[in-house]
Amino acid sequence: MEQIITYLESIDPVLAAFYATLFTWALTALGAALVFLFKGMNRALLDGMLGFTGGVMVAASFWSLLAPGIEMSSGEGFVKVIPAVAGFAMGALFLFGLDKILPHLHINFKESEKEGVKTPWHRTTLLVLAITLHNIPEGLAVGVLFGGVAAGFDGATIGGAVALALGIGLQNFPEGFAVSMPLRRQGLSKFKSFMYGQSSALVEPIAAVIGAWAVITFQPILPYALAFAAGAMMFVVVEEVIPETQRDKYTDIATLGFIGGFIVMMTLDVGLS
Repeated sequence: MEQIITYLESIDPVLAAFYATLFTWALTALGAALVFLFKGMNRALLDGMLGFTGGVMVAASFWSLLAPGIEMSSGEGFVKVIPAVAGFAMGALFLFGLDKILPHLHINFKESEKEGVKTPWHRTTLLVLAITLHNIPEGLAVGVLFGGVAAGFDGATIGGAVALALGIGLQNFPEGFAVSMPLRRQGLSKFKSFMYGQSSALVEPIAAVIGAWAVITFQPILPYALAFAAGAMMFVVVEEVIPETQRDKYTDIATLGFIGGFIVMMTLDVGLS
């Protein structure tokens, strides 16, 4: 791990963010590849994995994004928290807007419950778009943090950026399987189910590069950008991830998965920062 951190410190931060999110995409693809090995997915397991995803995202929002953003903000008292408040609100509103515009369908929802503008698109496309929506703030968060490290801001560390990428990668693994398996049950071939499943995370390297470039180019926005990514991730958790786990009888398993995901991400961030 120390060798990886040293290497990422030595290269261009935009490239480092790109490599880090290639890793998170690869774990999504690895999870999606489980469709070649299994014929189905236990609903309790699915809800537990989705809960784990939510826990990682909530922990990352605070430990990796909000806390460093507040720490590097100038001023005292209420003035110090203004960038975090403004950025968090803008991030949540940004995802709120995408949620209302982008056609998508959550994993455990019926086709009649699809969201966004009305479209004749197939259920398969809508499912993939729903997970893609999850992944935009995740990629952005990694890119922004790497950009903050390059800009030399106190509170932004290469270890913290690696911890965030690792945590997001870990929750992307079950997420990839959670996308590919429902597609397989709908009658798609194993190969097509895999391809759709892994493609949902391709947006992460794109968002990471944009985030890193923006912070390096416009350094004063970093506290706002960190909070923006946190707000976007929290919106996804509350509006999408948690409701997806509460539609069957395995809510306790989902809750325990959430707690586990939070603990894992908190441990990674504190241990590697």
